[in-house]
Amino acid sequence: MRNLIDRLFAVLLPVLAVAAALLIGAIMLLLMDADPIEAYQALYDGAFGTVNSRSETLVKATPLLLVGIGICIAFRGGVINIGGEGQMIAGAVVGTYVALKFETMPFSGTASIYHDLPQYLTIALCMISGFLAGAFWGGIAGLLKAYFDVNEILSTIMLNQIALQLMSYLLNGVMLDPRQRERVNHIPRTARVPDYAQIPRVTWLTDVPIRLHYGFIIALVLAVIIYIFLWRTTLGYRIRAVGKNQRASRYAGINVKRQMLFSMFLAGGFAGLAGTVQVLGLQYRLQTDGSAAGFTGNAGFNGIVAALFGGLHPVGAIPASIFFGGLLIGAQSLQRTVQVPASLITTLNGLVVVFVVSSQIFVRRRTQRRAKEQ
Repeated sequence: MRNLIDRLFAVLLPVLAVAAALLIGAIMLLLMDADPIEAYQALYDGAFGTVNSRSETLVKATPLLLVGIGICIAFRGGVINIGGEGQMIAGAVVGTYVALKFETMPFSGTASIYHDLPQYLTIALCMISGFLAGAFWGGIAGLLKAYFDVNEILSTIMLNQIALQLMSYLLNGVMLDPRQRERVNHIPRTARVPDYAQIPRVTWLTDVPIRLHYGFIIALVLAVIIYIFLWRTTLGYRIRAVGKNQRASRYAGINVKRQMLFSMFLAGGFAGLAGTVQVLGLQYRLQTDGSAAGFTGNAGFNGIVAALFGGLHPVGAIPASIFFGGLLIGAQSLQRTVQVPASLITTLNGLVVVFVVSSQIFVRRRTQRRAKEQ
């Protein structure tokens, strides 16, 4: 019974953290002369009130979930990945390049010999390419951390900027849409990916046209697979052991450096996959306004919030991603209804993170106290 109570307490703490964040948000709304009940009702209706709003929430949750899965792996392996933005960009660049290659040979304009491949195989190859590109980008920071003791927070943040500048260079150069080349003030974007490289929409849920695509279904399946990997395989156990205690893991014969590198490799791969899915399932072309958020929508950072809220558990990241996706989508409705800035949602996200992290510290100390008592 005591163990059951402890588990229920650990599950309810994140809910209480959200309630506390919403309470402070209500006080802020009152200070802005807005009705908190009306505001939160507008927020809910904008996120879940209609079929289209629910679809948009799941669309927004897809990259958050994929990035969040990678964050869970990295944090469980004892490394901190702040490079989701850059890894998304790296995956999107390579995934888009491969998708365009299926229509024409690169930089030549001639027909591709791969044009007749089945759609599912084309999409799979593009997604695998994006995963490997993101994994390579994350692996750079993992290599620097594991073998040269370079702080991974600094290296991933710098790699974000490098990826952004590299994307801008390519979209203004060799990957620029041919129809934009003759324009003086061209838009830095690629050509539209061919239809057979686009992730299909989920049409069986409703008769209303929605933008929800099978990328969300793929993310759900991957979350379950990574849970099995981390908690039901030897390699996953080694990763979690390194995250718990590097000295004990090294004493037990685990190659700590290899596991840290592998954790960042997987984390970057899932972020790269998120970038590829954004292009193939939603935008159908890679485009930038000169900032990383112009393409990623800050999913590389919001995915960290979703992972923390989900208890750094791949399956827990599923409802957390949907929750934060709903916050981001409902923010526009909140702004229109009660005339408050949509950036208030950013404040709510930050408050949720503060309370969730604080609750995790409380749970950890409570667990340690119980262990000493026993």
